[in-house]
Order: sequence, then C-alpha cells, then structure tokens
Amino acid sequence: MTQRIEWFRIIGNMAFACLGATAASAGDSGLLNACFSQSALAARPGEEVAAKGNHTFDAAIKLNGFTSASPVPNELRGAIRRVTLPAGEKAIALTFDLCEQRGEIAGYDGRIFDYLRQQGVKATFFAGGKWIVSHGSRTEQLMADPLFEIGNHTETHANLRLLQPAAVTQQVLAPQKAYGDARTRFASQQCVASSQNAMSSIPEQPKLFRFPYGACNDASMKAVNDAGMLAIQWDVATGDPDPHVSAERIAQAMVNEAKPGSIIVNHANGRGWHTAEALTIAIPKLKAKGYKFVTVSELMTMGKPVITSECYDRKPGDTNRYDFLGALQHSLSAPAKSSANIALAPSSKSKTAKKAPQKPVATDH
Repeated sequence: MTQRIEWFRIIGNMAFACLGATAASAGDSGLLNACFSQSALAARPGEEVAAKGNHTFDAAIKLNGFTSASPVPNELRGAIRRVTLPAGEKAIALTFDLCEQRGEIAGYDGRIFDYLRQQGVKATFFAGGKWIVSHGSRTEQLMADPLFEIGNHTETHANLRLLQPAAVTQQVLAPQKAYGDARTRFASQQCVASSQNAMSSIPEQPKLFRFPYGACNDASMKAVNDAGMLAIQWDVATGDPDPHVSAERIAQAMVNEAKPGSIIVNHANGRGWHTAEALTIAIPKLKAKGYKFVTVSELMTMGKPVITSECYDRKPGDTNRYDFLGALQHSLSAPAKSSANIALAPSSKSKTAKKAPQKPVATDH
C-alpha cells in the first residue's frame, strides 16, 4: 500500500507540474519562451515527411550509466486502456505516437503541435528513443512546454513479443536513456541555467510507456513495469496511420467514440496522414460537448484506471497478426547474426498468444 501511495504521489506531482497553459505558472511558460522563439516552435514545411533510407541514427543507444526507476506496484501492472472517472467529470487524454525505425528519420508534424498550443490543449507524446536522438531540438521543446508530456515508445518501434530478453531490455530502456541525455543537455543551456528551478517540472525519466502495434506479452509487460513505467494503451483508435482514412473519419472517431476517461491514440510523426486537419474538426466539437483535455498522467490521478492483462487495439487478439508480419520482415531483411534476438512466436504461456484474426486493419501504433 505504501508503494502504491508513493507511485500515485509521483504521478500526481508530474500532473501538477504539467497543469495546462491557463494554469501554468509564469516560470513554466517562461522556460519555453526563454529557450525557443515562436519561429523555432512553428511547423516547417516538409518536416513531417520521413527520410527513408537514412541510416544516420541507426546505432543502438548505449545504456552505460543508466539506472531505471523503481518497479510499478502490483495494482498498476498491466495494460491501462482508459480511466473510470467520478460522475460528472468529463476529461480525456489525447496521445500521439512518435515512432521511428532504423533506416529512416521519421517526421515531426508541426501543424499538430501548433494547433494544440493555439487551443491550449494538453497532450501526451510517446516518443521512440531513436526519434528522440534524431529530433533533439523538438524533444527539448516538448520537455519545456507545460502543455505536453513525453512517454516511451521503445527504441525503434519493435514488436516486443518477437524479441529475446536482452533485446526487450534494450528496446525498453534505450528511450529512457535517450530522454535523460536530452534532459541533461537541455539543462546545461544558458536559457535554462539562468532560470531558478527551471527543470523541476521536467521528469527525470518518462513514467509512461506504449507498446508498438499495441502488442505485448507477459515478459515484455513485466520488463516495462519493472522499469518503473505504466503501460498505456487506448480505448479510441482513429486509424490515422492509414492514408485512406480521411480527416473527417478520424475526427468522427474521436468525437463519437470518446467518453469520460478515454485515451485517444493518433500519430504526430508524419504517419498520421490527415491528423492535423482532423484535430481542427474534432477539438472544437469535443470542447462543445464539455470535455477538457488532460495529459495521461493527470488522467491517472482523476479516477480508477481500467487495466487488462493483455494488450490489444480494439478487441483481444487483434494485434497477433503483427507477430507473423514482423517475423516475415525479419527473415527477408535482417542479418543472420541478429537472429538470436528474435523469437518467432510468443511464449505459449503468454495471455496474448491467441489465434490471429483474419481481417487486418492498417495501423502503426
């Protein structure tokens, strides 16, 4: 019980530090403004486009000197899909994935960030470790902005169900190390050093994690929770990684499927093809319905999390197809010497090892 109280205290402190633009202290918003001009924050045409075939940041992130946080208590272990709120409370959490695989530099859709800032809307961004390394300045902007928080989305968007333990550890801890290094570099800048207690609102490590493809097994869930992170899923998937899904359909999913305590998943790495336009439709309608936007950490403090023992997109078993696709991709393209890191099927003891559905749905969570 003591451990659980301490964990909620940590989450609560993170939430308090991230209270939105209207409630942020002058010091909080001052850090962002002191370090970044409006032109530096603004969207840049073409920045959302992934640079395919670029191997500049492919090297594995070294974990030397890294120490993970204390494990998550038993009551909070598992896949958190949403939060049950007290009657009358209407809050939802917008989340955006920032995935980046090896052999590319993924995008940064600045239109999304510009609009969220314009509207004073809070959001949580699940960033890959490689994305953090290749987008250093943008990462610092997210850290400094009191509207936003950063979660962990593995090093290179790997399906953790297919990896051996050492590779799972690398994927889970590498973003923590990359984030910590980025935070240290940011803290050393003159614009930060001149502001007393400027870094106090920026967590030392992400406390939230999102599984790529929404797929996990018992071993990978244990690795995440043991590293001190809550596993955050979603209960509203908009389908925005599919270029055939229009802005209107994405907005419709957000407006019609969201309910108090919902966690909505989208993408801000250029693979949410019509997400920026969809937000301009959905956010005014959600506000008109009386919803307020909070970070995931804030949402966790407002009610009781809904936790499942397995991970899935819309229904149990619907992410199993990624096991086959991941193994096939690896067998066609990966060096033979790396095969020791791949397990071609989830453990038979895993709650997630069920027969895959026959009808695939485009996704890139």
